[in-house]
Formats: sequence, structure tokens, C-alpha cells
Amino acid sequence: MTQLSEQEIIRREKLQELQKLGIDAYPAPQYPVNDTSVNIKAHYSEATKEQFQEVCLAGRIMSIRDMGKACFAVIQDNVGRIQAYIRRDDICPGEDKTLYDTVWKKLVDIGDIIGIKGYAFITKTGETSVHAKEITILSKALRPLPVVKSKEGEVFDEVTDPEFKYRQRYADMIINPQIKDVFTKRTKILQTIREFYNALGYLEVETPILQPIPGGATARPFVTHHNALDMPLYMRIANELYLKRLIVGGFEGVYEFAKDFRNEGMDRTHNPEFTVMEMYAAYKDYNWMMETTEALLEKIALALHGTTEVPVGNQVINFKAPFRRVTMYDAIKEHTGIDITGMDETQLREVCKQLGIPVAPNIGKGKLVDEIFGEKCEEHYVQPTFIIDYPVEMSPLTKKHRSKEGLVERFELMVNGKEIANAYTELNDPLDQRQRFEEQVQLMERGDDEAMYIDADFLRALEYGMPPTSGIGIGIDRLTMLMTNQPSIQDVLFFPQMKPEK
Repeated sequence: MTQLSEQEIIRREKLQELQKLGIDAYPAPQYPVNDTSVNIKAHYSEATKEQFQEVCLAGRIMSIRDMGKACFAVIQDNVGRIQAYIRRDDICPGEDKTLYDTVWKKLVDIGDIIGIKGYAFITKTGETSVHAKEITILSKALRPLPVVKSKEGEVFDEVTDPEFKYRQRYADMIINPQIKDVFTKRTKILQTIREFYNALGYLEVETPILQPIPGGATARPFVTHHNALDMPLYMRIANELYLKRLIVGGFEGVYEFAKDFRNEGMDRTHNPEFTVMEMYAAYKDYNWMMETTEALLEKIALALHGTTEVPVGNQVINFKAPFRRVTMYDAIKEHTGIDITGMDETQLREVCKQLGIPVAPNIGKGKLVDEIFGEKCEEHYVQPTFIIDYPVEMSPLTKKHRSKEGLVERFELMVNGKEIANAYTELNDPLDQRQRFEEQVQLMERGDDEAMYIDADFLRALEYGMPPTSGIGIGIDRLTMLMTNQPSIQDVLFFPQMKPEK
């Protein structure tokens, strides 16, 4: 059993005292809130005072300044903070002063949630406040908050420990309410994407999370077992193959916000559970998709910031279209001085050795090229740049390039040194697709545990005929990091994955 701290024991004793007084510290949830801290502070004045004569707020006590028979308390509601003035004779108009002298002064703590009814006014120091006529305990906090002190805008004792921030996000948001702005902007990003694709006439859909075959990407899956069917199932690593089935079925454009799962490493840009938006449009190619993606990201930047220039760390990234376009081979040549065009696997391994890039013996040509680009090129693309025209071995679901032998019509959008989006002109030739899957199986037999499985049902769908199609996947977590200037993926996830607590 967890050992309680001294403060936790004291708070439990206070709860018992409240119960003895007949006060329910966790009353029924209905409380008639009719205003917010932000609205009162923004709109109260002498001219509008009549509108604020009966305000009702609810929030958490963040500080108390005791002055004997009266006190000031700072109350934090869901949008901000406001000062409350609480006078004994106002909340205890009769002879019985228990509510103030005992309950308020001795049994209420910082962190407790209370309701206040009263009227707005401006103090002698010019601070808009609420003069309480009635207070109600709505929830007794049994665990004390870490105290963050501030004076004249300067913060002292700020809680910055990542272990606390990410594991106890609920407490972090209480003491650092400004971080809620990151998640509000994340929602705004999703809304903007929906509006953008809906305006194009595309349909938002849902596809399976539990899949019999982990397809649509090269990644190591999570596996589970379905007892009723007595079969293994995989948490999806991508939703691509299901969305393309819908294009086969006759939808001209579909998109989905998908939770994907990859049983791989964790760092500042990777979490095993992450969010991707995938969109597929019939009768389009990757050139159209680049132009559409430029327009989408420009729209998101404007929606969040009112400008296409977004601060990211010490950089200012400009999402104004058009973005630069560089071929994969040209990027590698630019940053290594080596032209790998036409090289086979043996030659690429020699290049990796020459560049000091360690590579596993069981990976093929596509992974080798990917390692070279990731190690030597990726970090240089800070401003939005489309890396285009990849080797066919890197892209088993992508249509071969219409004019460049050995390449496919694919792009990745690089921003601030990281991939934000991956897109292609989709492979719709079922015979070519079957051969690509078989090549992936050969890689799997060599020990590549991220190689793709053969999806027989997807091949069957392609055999019915899929129109020329372009598709894209945009990493929502990384996009949110960029648009909100956050250095780590954990900062844009409410509850990132963490090791078990010690």
C-alpha cells in the first residue's frame, strides 16, 4: 500500500472534519456556472457593472491571502484565473460563522475546487475581482499541488521535470495552464484539415485498427490474439491499404485521422502510438498532391498564427507556397558528394562504410539508401522541402516513375530536419504490386522484421481495378510540434507512453 505523506494525511483528516459538519465535499455535479474568469476580466467596467451583479464561477483555489476576517483567493477556471474577495460577514450573514472561521480558514486548501456566487468589482489596486456572497465546496483535493510561485510575471520554482509533466499531465495542466494552448491548437489543426478536405468534397472515414495483416508501411507491428476467432491480429501500422480499397469501391476521395501503432524505438519525435492523417484522391498524381499539401500547410499556419511564418526553436519557418523540390539522389549528392544513381546493394554498402554509417547485414537496397539520406541529408532541410523521386526498392506501394527508370513517383515533405508527410502516385497495377510484395517477403526471410507482408485481399481488390490515385500520410504529432513550437513529441500528446513507475 502506498505510504501517505504528512500533507496527504492532514487533508484526509480535514475531509473527515467536513463530513462531521455535514458538508459533502463531493456534492452532485450540477452547479449553475454562468460566467468565466476571462469574460469578467475582459468586459467588466463601470459602464457594464449591472451585467455582472450575479456571477457564478467554479474553479480551483490556486492561492489564498488571509487578512483575518477577510481574504483574497485566486481561482482558476477552465480558461484563466481571477481574484475572489471573501469576507466573513458576507458568506456568514447570521450568528453562525462556522463556514468562514472553521470551514474556509481551517479545512479548505489550495487545490480544492469551489463554487463562488457574487458580483464583480474593481479593487483599490485596480484588479477586476469577484466579491463572494456565497461559497460551496465542490471537490476536496486530497493530494497537494506542486506550488509554482510568480511575481510580476517572473516564475519561480517552475515544475519542469519531464517525468512529472508527462506522467501526471492532469497536474501539469493545473499548475501550468498555458500548456493547454498547445492542445487547443492541435484541435484547431485537425479542424482546419477537415475543413480543407471537406471543401474538396472528400469523405472522412474509419477503417479497422485491429488488422489480420499489418500492411501499408514497413514497420514492426504490435501483435495480439483474438480468442473467439483463434487467430493473431495486429495493431495497424498504417491505414493505407484499407483506404485504397475504398477508392476501388468507388469513392473519389477519402481521408482518415488514424491512431497507428509501431513497436519500435522512442525518442523526441517517435511514440509507439501516434496520429496520422491519410488521404487518397482518385485521378490525381504526386504533382497534384504536392500543390495540395502546400495549400493545406499554408492554410494551417494562417489559421493558427495569422501568418505563414512560424517560429520553431531559433528558426522561423515559412509555409508560404511553393516549397522547394529536390530529388532523393540530388539531395544525397549535395550533402555527401557521392552520386549513388544506378548503384546496387554491394556498392551502397561500400558507400555506407565510406561515410561511417553502420548498417545491418539483412537490409536491402531501399533501406541502405534510406540510411544514407537519414544520416547525411535530413537535418539540412529546415524550410519546407519536397524530397522527390525515390528508388523503387524504397517504396513497395508506389507507382513507377513515368520517365525515370528505377525510380517511383514519391515525395516526403521535410521541415525542420524531419519528415512531416509521405506521399506517392499510388501503384494500381496488381501484377506489379504482387511482385513488390514478393520482394518484401524475400527481405523478411533475410531477417528484416520491418518488411511488408503479402496482403492477398488487397491484391484481389486491385484486380477489380483501382483508378489512377495519389495518397498522402501527414504525421499529426510532428505537425503539431512544428506549429506550436514544441521540441518533443511528448509535449503534444496528452498522455505519452512511458516506462512503468518505479
